[in-house]
Order: sequence, then structure tokens, then C-alpha cells
Amino acid sequence: MNNNKGFNWFFPIAIAAILLFFFSNMNGDSQQNTIDEEGFYKLMAEGKVQDILIYKDTEKADVFLTKEAKAEAAAKTTAPAKNPMSAFDFNLGPKPDYTLSYGDLQLFLEKFDKIKADNPQIATKKDYGMGKNPMTELLFNALFWIGLMALFYFVIFRRMMSGSGGPGGQIFSIGKSRAKLFDEKEKIQTTFKDVAGLEGAKEEVQEVVDFLKNSEKYTKLGGKIPKGVLLVGPPGTGKTLLAKAVAGEAKVPFFSLSGSDFVEMFVGVGASRVRDLFAQAKAKSPAIIFIDEIDAIGRARGKGNFTGGNDERENTLNQLLTEMDGFGTDTNVIVMAATNRADILDKALMRAGRFDRSIYVDLPELHERKQIFDVHLAKIKLDPNIDREFLAKQTPGFSGADIANVCNEAALIAARNGHEAVNKQDFLDAVDRIIGGLEKKNKAIKPSEKRRVAYHEAGHATISWLVEHAAPLLKVTIVPRGRSLGAAWYLPEERQLTTTEQMNDELCATLGGRAAEETIFGNISTGALSDLERVTKQAQAMVTIYGLNDKVGNISYYDSSGQSEYSFGKPYSEQTAKMIDEEISKIIETQYQRALQILRDNKEKLDALATKLLEKEVIFREDLEDVFGKRAWDPELTEHPVSSTHNEESETKDENPGAEEVQAPESGTQL
Repeated sequence: MNNNKGFNWFFPIAIAAILLFFFSNMNGDSQQNTIDEEGFYKLMAEGKVQDILIYKDTEKADVFLTKEAKAEAAAKTTAPAKNPMSAFDFNLGPKPDYTLSYGDLQLFLEKFDKIKADNPQIATKKDYGMGKNPMTELLFNALFWIGLMALFYFVIFRRMMSGSGGPGGQIFSIGKSRAKLFDEKEKIQTTFKDVAGLEGAKEEVQEVVDFLKNSEKYTKLGGKIPKGVLLVGPPGTGKTLLAKAVAGEAKVPFFSLSGSDFVEMFVGVGASRVRDLFAQAKAKSPAIIFIDEIDAIGRARGKGNFTGGNDERENTLNQLLTEMDGFGTDTNVIVMAATNRADILDKALMRAGRFDRSIYVDLPELHERKQIFDVHLAKIKLDPNIDREFLAKQTPGFSGADIANVCNEAALIAARNGHEAVNKQDFLDAVDRIIGGLEKKNKAIKPSEKRRVAYHEAGHATISWLVEHAAPLLKVTIVPRGRSLGAAWYLPEERQLTTTEQMNDELCATLGGRAAEETIFGNISTGALSDLERVTKQAQAMVTIYGLNDKVGNISYYDSSGQSEYSFGKPYSEQTAKMIDEEISKIIETQYQRALQILRDNKEKLDALATKLLEKEVIFREDLEDVFGKRAWDPELTEHPVSSTHNEESETKDENPGAEEVQAPESGTQL
């Protein structure tokens, strides 16, 4: 994949090591201690020689001193410098203290025997052996070193090279691109058939693929190949999956990597990797480069850079901008990128000529969720009575990844319960598990606390049933689940716009839990933490973002560009801030008093619902119908599914502040 081979440092290092070995052996041989015959006879007469090994074929002998003689010699003289290569000497015997060169062997032995006869106390021993061949020993050591170098090269050095994508390992090729190449050798099985929903997004990217395959169809009319395609959307909506489908359909080289792959602690590495990536892509053009999570390097320059610590990231971005739209960029290389945070990307990166197309991949709607269920359920052994339309209705606000998780969790629950096939209840239990958390049936709760939790959840259910625009309740439980002591499930209306009346009704229903505690017990608890957090955010959005407050007026302080994240000030005065705080408090208190009044007017029904909840621990829509009767304003709701989601923090800041974001269910009581 990498055409830039670079300089291989292994062979100069190996040659230097071998030369060091030979020179050290030569120096070691020259530094060996020698002794003449007269000196040997003197040492022997003094009783300092313990043993002598005589080599008849070389006229040499090795002299070994006694321990006392060695200690005496060490005290008198300075020890010679130790040979660093002595650790690799393969002579397993003891080292001789001296090497003796004798003349005539017979005369030497006669003199040796005479000295020993004159001094009976001498215990010097003599022995015979074969002399060492210097060339054989040198060759043996050289072979050892060559084998050691080969082991180092093939086991360690080559592994470093393969681990970092180029010769020299991570040290010498740190600036090389880490992109994974998918071509005719490594085919991707994912195609557009595996991508359910996302019809508009698929049409856009299919046109890009078609341009690479049949470029003449467009160029003959004067069209130019788009430089870049940016996929934007919430997490789990299928941006990376769409890119995989492009790789599977394009039949051209596809380079895939993450934005964080450019980030390194060394200066200049990110820009070098960008250059290397585009060099590889141009060499294999037409080609596609896919950068996932591009916000890791594409963040707007000059934002939050107070200490200069982000200069390297900015240099990487500058190089990316140059490669995408600089001189010599007439090759057929298309850059695809994905991000969840398009609002923080640099404007120069987003302009036409770099990323010509920005495709928003939104959360799937009802019919798209049904298609996604079809894809994932094809791999699961299902009960014949499973209704995919019903499952799609149970999962509003779920992304494609969430739906895949639901299907997998349902299969695990079915296997845990010993079912032969995954049935409807398994899917409903899976939705409850993902939204609310794990049930904790064995959690010890005092009866007084359990009664308070029951009234809290009954208060939510009562208000949501009696006000027009609140989401209809589907299920209430006081079984602890996750971090909550109780939870309520609702089926929110999938709408694109929300009126003031609808938001007020949602606020009132959310405050119903605390209002029920005050109505029944005359005091309140900390269990409404999540409720208060949600209503505060929603009331703040009504006043400061959506312009739904009469006193503040038709003003929005929402900044879709994300510039306000790096500002220390507020876009309004202190007087306006005081007015905003007052209006937020007024909205919340008005709806709280409204909730109190509704519960006081329906106290008997609230008691009946709480009593039923204490008895059953879990109640459903039909239980509310038994107490309150049919809801007058939603007669079309004839189904009563077991579980669904609740519109929590429905008005959150995103790229489209007018759109409603459907999230996890309400945790009615949380400590």
C-alpha cells in the first residue's frame, strides 16, 4: 500500500555490530596474559600454581593459579579492562590466569618433575588437551552473531515495520498514513441493500459512486467531480455504515481512517500523514478517502487556543485544506467524512470546493424504523406473530444502532428465558431494559418510601392522562430500575413543530410527581431531581431559544454556529438576565400550581391509581382507563403496547432548534 519505502536503518546497524565484534575479539586476544618458562618455574616453586593444561599440538599451556595466588596478584596489580564481548565467549571451562609457550616438551616436563620432586609439598597437577583453533573459534562466534542479527531482523524489526506501515517501524515512519486500504484484494461485503432507510442520503452518495464508475456521463455535460461529501447527524444513525456501503459498491480503492489517526504528540506528524494519505490516494485514483470523526482535526481554528497547545492540530487542518483544494488537485479523489458536531467545524473546511455536499443523516422515522427492523430481524429466529409495525411504533427516537441493540437484547432475553423463538414480550422487555436500565426486584425499600414512589408515579400518570397535549402514558412501574426507584413510559407524538400549549402541558405532566407528593403527604422529597432538571431546561428553552415568552418577546439567544461556547460573556444584559430568570421561574411555578389543582380535583382517582400501583407494582394503559375512562382527545389510539419511550428534554439545542428531539423515558423518581 505504501510506495514510499524510506531508508532502512537495520543494515548499517548490523554491519557496525559485526565490526565491533571482530575488533573486540582481536583486542581481547592481544590483551591475554602470557608468562615465560622461568616465570612459571618460579611460581611453581613458590606453590602458587594449582594446575597446568598442556597442549602438545600447539606448544602452549594454560596456567591456573591457586586462590591465594590470585588474591595476592589482584591486590598488587590493576585489573585489565573487561572485554564487552566476553559475555558471548563460548568456552565453558575456567579461564586460565596465564598462557605459557614452552620449547621442547621433554625438557619442560623434566624440569617440571624435578621441581615437584625437590618440593614434595607442591600439589601442582598437570593435564593434556587439544589446542584451540583461533579461526574455528572466531567462525563459531561469527555464526552466533549472524544468527542473532537474523532473529532480531525477522522477529523484532519486521514486526515493527508491519505494525506501523513502513520500513523502520514506528520510529522511522511515524509520518506515514495509517489509513486502511480496501481494494480488489480486500472486498467489503456491505452494500446499499444493507442500509435501511436513509433514502435521500443514499441517493447522494450513490451519485458519487456512479461518477467514479461512469465519469464521462457527467463530464461530457461540463460537470466536475465533487471534492468532498460530509455526513452529519446524531450518533448511531448510520453514517459509518453508509460509508462502508460506498466502499462495497464503488469498486475503487477506498482508504478508511479516523480523524484521531492524524493526532500525535510530535510536531509535524499530522500534516505529514495527510500528505502521505493523499499521495497514496492520487497514485491509485480514482479513489475515495473516508475520514470518520473528522471533528478531531477539523475543529474551527483559533477557538479555545489560549496556550498554543493546539498548533499541531491546526497545522494538520491547514494541510488537509491545501490537499483538498490546492494546486494540482485535479485527480479523481473524493473525500468522505462523518461527524456528530458539524457546528464546530472550520468554515474553510465546510465551503464549496472542499466539502461540496453536506448530507444530514437524521434519526429514522416510523417507516424507516420498520425497514431497519427488517434488516436486523432477518438474522434472528422469530415468533411468527411478530409485527414489525408494532415494534417500530414502540421505538420513537431510536437510532439505527439503538434498534440493532434492541434486536440483540431481545434475542439474549429469549435465550435466557429458554424460548425457542424471540417473541413480542422479549422485544418489549428489551426496550424496557435499554431505556430504563436493569430491574432490581430485590432492592430493599421501606414501605413508606414505596408508598411515596407509588403516589409520585401515579401523579405523573394522572396529569398526562387528564391534559390534552401530554404524551399518553403506556406503562408505570415502581420496581427499581437502574438508578431510579420508579419509571413511567409514554408514547410521544412524532411531530416536527411544538406549540406553547403543548410544551406547557408537558411541563405540567412532568411536575405531576412532586405535586402528588405535596397533595397527599403535605411535603416534598428529593425524588423529583430528574423532573426538575428537565422542566428547567425546557422552560429555559422556551424563553431564551424559541421566543415563546410574551415578556422577553420574539428573541432567541441560540447560536447555531457554536461561537458562544468559547465566549465568557452573555449576549444580553444583567437586567435581561434577571428578567429571563423571573420568567423561567414563573412558567414552572404556574404549571406546578396547575398540576396541584388538577390532582386536588381528582384526588380520589389519584388514590385509586396509587393503590392499584402498590398492589401490582406495574400498571398499563388499560388500568388507567379503568380509573379515568377513555381519553377524549386521542380516540385513534386503540393499541395498548407494554412499553415505549418518553419525550425527555424534548426541546434541546441542536442544529434545528424547531425540531423536537425524542429521548429516553422519564425516570419518575430518582435519588
